[in-house]
Amino acid sequence: MNRFQKLATAALVSVVILLFVGAIVRVTGAGLGCPDWPKCWGCIIPPWKVEQVDLGRIDFEKFQRKAERLGRDPETVTPEHILENFNPRHVWTEFVNRLFALPVAFFSLATMVAAFGQPRRRRIVWWSALVSLILVGANAVLGAMVVYSGLKPGVLTLHMALAMLLVGLLTYTAWRGTDQPWSLRLDSRSILSVRAWVFALLALIVVEGIMGTQIREMTDLLAKSHDGAPREEWIGELEGTSVYLIHRSFSWAIVVVSFFAWWQTGKATGGEVGKPAKVLLALVGVQMVLGLVMSQIRVFAVVQVLHVGLAGIMLAAVVLWLCGTWKVRELSS
Repeated sequence: MNRFQKLATAALVSVVILLFVGAIVRVTGAGLGCPDWPKCWGCIIPPWKVEQVDLGRIDFEKFQRKAERLGRDPETVTPEHILENFNPRHVWTEFVNRLFALPVAFFSLATMVAAFGQPRRRRIVWWSALVSLILVGANAVLGAMVVYSGLKPGVLTLHMALAMLLVGLLTYTAWRGTDQPWSLRLDSRSILSVRAWVFALLALIVVEGIMGTQIREMTDLLAKSHDGAPREEWIGELEGTSVYLIHRSFSWAIVVVSFFAWWQTGKATGGEVGKPAKVLLALVGVQMVLGLVMSQIRVFAVVQVLHVGLAGIMLAAVVLWLCGTWKVRELSS
């Protein structure tokens, strides 16, 4: 692995770690721990307790506009009301989440700068690094929109969709950053069949991830509308929705398509499917177990975090698997 690939891989790993941290923010309900952006409670380093909050640093007009977007009377936004929402655990959970976004920006920028040194024959790497950096900036803007929209449904889904696209692009960038990228030794007669199965698997994983984010949004809305009620009393409403049922069915589709992609790859290579395929199948099995735990036993916070974070690793694995079905001479032609 050359220096450029190491930078691109570091950017990819930082994004995956941020997915895990972001999942912790979601399951702890700390998404609005910092009610402003890019600062947190008007400070670069947020306060530890409510007595440390400096109301002079707070932009009340932004809070009023936010209340209006959420359907509340802006006049109800008072210093007392704002201080009531201060939760030190949520504040620092969200603040740490923002800190973990810094390595993503740094390594994505470093990858982009390093891409200038790539030879002309690998110019595609420069473009993929550039688009990756643009996606980092776009997701930072969406992060602000998430805060100021009050976790508005749709914004979160788009936030996650861009993160998934970023994972895919950085995986490709790291893979292609050399003249001899890893590739499978495929039988030429089976290449198209293998690619079709792996691409179908990629599409299923992306759709499954987006639907999972939508389900999380629906869970948040139901929790608010059933404020104080035990989860067992309202979770049935979620399980009866079409999105939830399709999401559950898609998980079995991923299992089936993963098996056929594995089988086709093994047949075309004489049994050597490659590490990405092995990692992918192992994670599919783990994800199925985690899904069963959440649907049949209880939605544990740690299970939710693992479910989201491992989905990011699955996406990187399947993209790398798909990249491995191309050879350098095909890419250069």
